[in-house]
Amino acid sequence: MKSKRILLVDDSSLDTEMALNALKQYHLGNEVIPLRDGVEALDYLHRRGEFAGRTDPNPVLILLDLKMPRVDGLEVLRVIKADPDLRLIPVVVMTSSREEQDLVSSYRLGVNGYVVKPLEFHAFVEAIKLVGAFWIVLNELPEQ
Repeated sequence: MKSKRILLVDDSSLDTEMALNALKQYHLGNEVIPLRDGVEALDYLHRRGEFAGRTDPNPVLILLDLKMPRVDGLEVLRVIKADPDLRLIPVVVMTSSREEQDLVSSYRLGVNGYVVKPLEFHAFVEAIKLVGAFWIVLNELPEQ
């Protein structure tokens, strides 16, 4: 069975560390690729820049923060869902934003899920575990 790779895009090193620990605690066994912003995410997905030699398959899930420097999550989502080679990858927004405009914009662009990051540590860890369990264990994806 091929490894199901998760792309985690978040500019907060603390949130990234907590998410990585939560996914590891759940024993999903997935490789998680942490990236710091939208530029890195798009470079990774389009195999350019420092990822130009990448030969591994695309991730089966993208966990995407919205509020990031350089290129924000909404623009990353827009590019992913407009690209025929990427649009089938599920994207779950994991953000601290409770702004209705961000929620509506995300769904209009084709997001597969929108989760507001809980502020409390244990609630955050549980949210990551639940998201990971659903999208990696339960959800069925088409062959790419």
